Amino acid sequence: MTESPYSTIDRCIETLNLDFSSEEFARLAAETAMTPESIAAVNAIFEYLREKKEQSSIQILLRTSRLPQKHVKTFDNFDFSVLKGKDLDRLKSIRSLAAVYAHRNIAFIGPAGTGKTHLAQAFGYECCQHRLKTYFIKASELRDKFTAARRSGREAATLTSLVRPSCLIIDEVGHCEFDKENTRLFFDMIDRRYNKEGAYNIVFTSNKSPSLWRENFNEDDSLLCALDRIFDDATVFNIRGESFRGKRLETIALQAGRVSSPTMMG
Repeated sequence: MTESPYSTIDRCIETLNLDFSSEEFARLAAETAMTPESIAAVNAIFEYLREKKEQSSIQILLRTSRLPQKHVKTFDNFDFSVLKGKDLDRLKSIRSLAAVYAHRNIAFIGPAGTGKTHLAQAFGYECCQHRLKTYFIKASELRDKFTAARRSGREAATLTSLVRPSCLIIDEVGHCEFDKENTRLFFDMIDRRYNKEGAYNIVFTSNKSPSLWRENFNEDDSLLCALDRIFDDATVFNIRGESFRGKRLETIALQAGRVSSPTMMG
């Protein structure tokens, strides 16, 4: 069914945050005897302005997400043909973002070079496209962020900034060590996100099984509580196999010979 032009106006007005209504527009159209073509033209202008504002919002979300902007990782440029398995469609379906709205965390586990970070970033990129605030951070950066927050007395502000995004992506869990205080801050962050309202989830990548994460955290009780909340409702994708980095690598073998002495010309 074709959308009413007044419904379109309402949708555009809401996005543009205008002090105007479809009812006012309807009265104006009646008073000025606007033709259907004129109403359609006004609708087109509103739609253009709405789309322009939405694209501007998306660009701001992408810039603040810390996702790479030069070489953007998306589901469209991920080579799913390198992955095999009966549940491959489950992986492809995460693009729907149902996990964010269902508060379901995602973990990509596997050796280096199997596409974990690409998939995590692609999920974050898709979130931004749907105007969901996203934040990407490596585990080592998160550790350093917690340490800096403790030194400056900004733990509360730092935790708030990490709880705010709808999608928080933590890359390379298991590549660095968290001391006791940072582990407790990690738990506080997980706990606050676990009780957050609205659309949210956390995406993790790691080359270690979650059962081994405790090797990198130095507070068992806090870590166990954090893991309990992380995997209370989660989907874990175990990606096995060899790295497919360097598939376009070209190796050229050259051999150096003995250099002859130049002939002296008399």
